[in-house]
Amino acid sequence: MNPDINLPLIMLAALIAGMSPGPATLAIAGTSMLSGRKQGLALASGITTGSLMWSISAALGLGALMLTNAWMLETMRYVGACYLLYLAYRAARSAFRRDLALAEDISVASYRTTFGKGLALHLTNPKAILFFGSLFSIGVPANSSPGDLAMVILAVGIQSALMFHFYAVLFSSKPMASAYAKARRWFEGMFAIAFGCAGFKILTTRFG
Repeated sequence: MNPDINLPLIMLAALIAGMSPGPATLAIAGTSMLSGRKQGLALASGITTGSLMWSISAALGLGALMLTNAWMLETMRYVGACYLLYLAYRAARSAFRRDLALAEDISVASYRTTFGKGLALHLTNPKAILFFGSLFSIGVPANSSPGDLAMVILAVGIQSALMFHFYAVLFSSKPMASAYAKARRWFEGMFAIAFGCAGFKILTTRFG
């Protein structure tokens, strides 16, 4: 491997970014507590796939291209913000319902549909391409070989997969599910506020 690549530092940066509370973590938590472990794992798999796609794209230079073409980031910003605001609306509507009938359309969703929701959530997050673009432009030298790039992508991808799927297992545990059942409306209200704030922040933040 290129000695100028500080893989431990890259892994640490990716770990901190992944552990930071955000739309992906909120979505995994909500889906796992409401719809169970399998649905949570399906969503986590979609988010992991989105993360891997952004990582590969950044390694191939798409990150730098998007950073130098403001209209691409602006388009993604509006799409991502609208999707987060839609999730906020869904959570708010759920919070105002008195029973669990609202969960029917979520719990019966196919794993493919849930996977697609996770993928869409991560692919429409402009902060993801900003993170991976910065990660590869700063942490990986321009003269790195394809093998070096593949190793970085694989290492970050495995770490992200373990972390997101761990969240799904954690939030689908019996204590978490029990806590959600007892305070469902409060949880949904918090999710609505969090998704709404994230969407509003993306709308009002200027990238680039």
